[in-house]
Amino acid sequence: MQDQENQEVSNQPEADAATAAAAQGAPATEPGLEEQLSATEAKLAEMHDAFMRAKAEADNIRRRAQEDVSKAHKFAIESFAEAMVPVRDSLEMALKVEAPTVESIKEGVEMTLKQLTAAFEKNRLIEVMPQAGDKLDPNKHQAVAVVPSDQEANTVVTVLQKGYMIADRLLRPAIVTAAAPK
Repeated sequence: MQDQENQEVSNQPEADAATAAAAQGAPATEPGLEEQLSATEAKLAEMHDAFMRAKAEADNIRRRAQEDVSKAHKFAIESFAEAMVPVRDSLEMALKVEAPTVESIKEGVEMTLKQLTAAFEKNRLIEVMPQAGDKLDPNKHQAVAVVPSDQEANTVVTVLQKGYMIADRLLRPAIVTAAAPK
């Protein structure tokens, strides 16, 4: 008999909660809602996992890109250095000649200049060598003097030192004198 009373007492709070929920207008928990909640939680866990994987992949891509940029900076002149090594070798061999003649020195310098020119071309190091009468280009030329001339104003009169560009970027402007306005 006491067991029956305990069961009634233990069932009473559940009945009271259901009665209170019904009295407040809230629907009682249905089995379909629990399944929807479970499915939604599973989908949430799946999306969270996908998000974490995508975030990790983005972090990996960012890290690899930083490493690539670092390597590019570190080894940027590798190609140019490879092209310059034979030039240095030629100069060192020229200094080792026991009894150089003017002709052999001139021949060696010409061959070394050819190697240097080939190295420049290979690495897109381009000469900026304006001709007399060319229009003065402040992006490629630096006028150090303006001299009276029969030429049109703001044109190159003489080239004192040629300039160089790496691809489309100016490394050193050509040093020139320019024609003064008349």
